[in-house]
Amino acid sequence: MNKEEQLIMGFRDVYNKMSWLNKHKMEDSFKGYKSSEVHCVECIGRNVDSNVTKLAESFYMTRGAISKMTKKLIKKDIIESYQKPDNKKEIYFRLTEQGQVIYKIHEELHKEFRERDKAVFEQVTEQQFDSMLSFVEKYSRHLDVEIKKQGLDIK
Repeated sequence: MNKEEQLIMGFRDVYNKMSWLNKHKMEDSFKGYKSSEVHCVECIGRNVDSNVTKLAESFYMTRGAISKMTKKLIKKDIIESYQKPDNKKEIYFRLTEQGQVIYKIHEELHKEFRERDKAVFEQVTEQQFDSMLSFVEKYSRHLDVEIKKQGLDIK
């Protein structure tokens, strides 16, 4: 296996371990909600004026899939839709009180996970962070180009 394959396998392995390790706490905290719904709540909580298009781009999902999910979240009273007085065409989403509770629990869990993993990140130098971030950004831009080439662009 060459270094390229080792790196890709390493990314996948780390991601899978994080998911597996975090899964039980996430499931216990969010009974009755799918992971994608909780992450949708997180995205709406972090971004003012979230709409179907922004969410679709964020999750690499179709607008139709996001539309279905947001309808479910509205039905569960987690989010609500609204329009701006100057733009009656566009529909935006914001968290309800219940949505804010889910958002806060999610943020606390992520804080707990970061604290758990702090020992590793404290050993990484600024130069190593910069190098890794540079690589991730470069690879991400490459994947964006490939997505567009294949006509899979959400936009």
